[in-house]
Amino acid sequence: MKTQTKPETLAEYLDLIYPITLYPEVDGGYTVAIVDLPGCLSQGETLEEAVTNIQEAKIAWLETAWECGDSIPLPI
Repeated sequence: MKTQTKPETLAEYLDLIYPITLYPEVDGGYTVAIVDLPGCLSQGETLEEAVTNIQEAKIAWLETAWECGDSIPLPI
């Protein structure tokens, strides 16, 4: 079983790879989420845009959680 060490700095959290989930929208485009980070959602008209946007959302989510002293889950 793989065990992860809890990161000690924001930079270490930012380096973690969190799985993303893409949801194609009926009208076009994609909604994308990082399920391990509750509420971390974004969207994009193309796959590339959606992936870029969720990476920006991940950074903002982690920075905000870090600054507020919130618990940050590790990726599963």
